Amino acid sequence: MKSSRSPWLWIPTLYVAEGLPYFAVNTLTVLMYVRMGISNAEMAFYTGWLYLPWVVKPFWSPFVDIIRTKRWWVLLMEAFMAVSLASVAFLMPTSVFFSATLACFWLTAFFSATHDIAADGYYMLELSAHEQAAFVGIRSTFYRVASVLGQGGLVMLAGYLEESLGDIPMAWAAVFMLVAVFFLLITLYHLRFLPKAEADKPRHEHSAAQLARNFAATFVTFVAKPGVWSAICFMLLYRLPEALCVKLVQPFLVASREAGGLGLTTKEVGFVNGTVGVIALLLGGIVGGLAIARQGLKAWLWPMALSLTLPCIFYCLLAMWQPESFFWINAAVFTEQFGYGFGFTAFMLYLIYFSRGENSTSHYAFCTAFMALGMMLPGMAAGWLHQILEGLQIFPSAQPQGYVNFFWVVMLCCVATFAVCAAVKISPEFGRKELHVSGD
Repeated sequence: MKSSRSPWLWIPTLYVAEGLPYFAVNTLTVLMYVRMGISNAEMAFYTGWLYLPWVVKPFWSPFVDIIRTKRWWVLLMEAFMAVSLASVAFLMPTSVFFSATLACFWLTAFFSATHDIAADGYYMLELSAHEQAAFVGIRSTFYRVASVLGQGGLVMLAGYLEESLGDIPMAWAAVFMLVAVFFLLITLYHLRFLPKAEADKPRHEHSAAQLARNFAATFVTFVAKPGVWSAICFMLLYRLPEALCVKLVQPFLVASREAGGLGLTTKEVGFVNGTVGVIALLLGGIVGGLAIARQGLKAWLWPMALSLTLPCIFYCLLAMWQPESFFWINAAVFTEQFGYGFGFTAFMLYLIYFSRGENSTSHYAFCTAFMALGMMLPGMAAGWLHQILEGLQIFPSAQPQGYVNFFWVVMLCCVATFAVCAAVKISPEFGRKELHVSGD
């Protein structure tokens, strides 16, 4: 019997809880470690590993089906995230904070990726097909609310606490303790308001060995799809410029002008990236969806690839001229993020396109794993690349050239995006009816 409890009572909180740890692990950690004095090379390499649970989650997602219910997994992972994030807060002021908090963040990433599997599965089991379609916009909206909170609100709070407490470790410890308390409260809330779906039962008819065999067989069908290798290259390299930028933009914004950065405060970075940047990203995605709905993916692939790559030049210009005007910094970031949001629409719709056919759900999971891998590997190398380029004096300037050189190398990497766009084949009609595009 279907629950009479309104989806409005749990969908908003469920998808804020799904998005917030992703942004806490992959965005907050970057700025936190830089503010704690960790070098760009170490920060990028070690935080890059935090993507790994999202890369490999298709490999254990079938086993979530056979061990307890989706609701049980959701509650357990939220409780575990409360503990792991509270541990981060307690470990921040210690001498071993870097290695210890990295371990906690990796656990949080694993719990978050598992929560994604269970939450999305629960959503499909609890709601009818009509309700799933009706609430898809709501779940996406509240996932994006989590993005604003994780990349903007919490960063601005950390900046305020840095200034008021005069203690950077304690400021960030307070932020992560707040997030931990949120997850404790959300666990208790979902314990009360998350319905027990009748269809939400472990699939005991499948053994672990059988699931492993089925998984292997499904992966074989994935790699046997026509054009699979050009598709995999597209998944790995289409976002290469952004994958390199994402680990170095925040360090660039907070680095002193003497070090080649823009010298922003933590609060200002939270506003630039988490408010202005996120709004631009969402607007770009909306406009991109409307454009593809009118003319299809094939017609818009190249314009969107150019939109995703060419605005990276704004970071080159910011690094070369180091403007003091906060308005122009915001304008540059807004333009770059709008272009990225517009161009990212083509990427997500291509994943849906390539996943079509038998086993489309499993094939889409493999596509998102390659997507995460495409962000993970370049991100790990970004800090090391910046370190190498720091010693090269390519442009005439008395200032350090590390960020200038790095962002120009990012521009060169746009060639990889263009190459993989040229390699993939897309039906001219695809995209006019597929209006639902979702992503991280």
